[in-house]
Amino acid sequence: MNVVRVFTIAKNGFQEVIRDRILYFVGFFSLLLILAVRLIPEIAAGTHEKILLDFGIAAIALLSVIVAIFVGTSLINKEIEKRTLLMLIPKPISRAELIVGKHLGLVAVLAVMVGIMMTIYLAMMSFSAIDYPLVALAISAGYLLLELSLLVAVAILFGVFTSSILATLLSFGVYLMGHFSQDLVELGKLSKNESIETLTTSLYLVLPDLSRLDLKNEAVYGLLPNYTDLFSHALYGFLYTILLLTIAMIIFSQKEF
Repeated sequence: MNVVRVFTIAKNGFQEVIRDRILYFVGFFSLLLILAVRLIPEIAAGTHEKILLDFGIAAIALLSVIVAIFVGTSLINKEIEKRTLLMLIPKPISRAELIVGKHLGLVAVLAVMVGIMMTIYLAMMSFSAIDYPLVALAISAGYLLLELSLLVAVAILFGVFTSSILATLLSFGVYLMGHFSQDLVELGKLSKNESIETLTTSLYLVLPDLSRLDLKNEAVYGLLPNYTDLFSHALYGFLYTILLLTIAMIIFSQKEF
């Protein structure tokens, strides 16, 4: 795998996604936050500071997830539909390089989005005289980016062998179940049914446990896991992303065009 070619693909992918008006999401977030700052104190006096902190970090996560999944599922499909893939494959660009480059390009876009939205969010909290745990929120933003990187890998994996619509639905399904995978295990135990318990345990083992990368609720209170847990969660997200990309490369290499 040629690093120069991978970063060239990533750069082109970054520029292409930015041109697709992705940064309008940042403008929408800013408008949403301004409205929240104006309205929430009037309807939740006394608890508005906590609500605003929760609302802001949750909005950043939700908008970023939408971009990661909707854009991620179309990264490869778009190349196939536009027939540009047929021009790329004969050149000295491997399919693995294309997938890794597309992944890095979209993750870079998401990093810019999260960075800008976090800056706006913290500036708005400061302007509203709301105290916030800066370090904890910054760490949670870093783990959000790890989660988004994993979701982009999920979206690309589904995108290489299904339609964009189906890949989007499957990716959102993985996102939702990934946040409740531990609850699935408990649900299986409560059912007292061996088949259901086996199914829920299997889903827990196969699906990514995204709750390990979701630190926003703890960060709002300035509470984070210890350094050992933080490292293990980050390693988990990184290795799972590599696994998904590897599977996507294997499937994509078998496709005929």
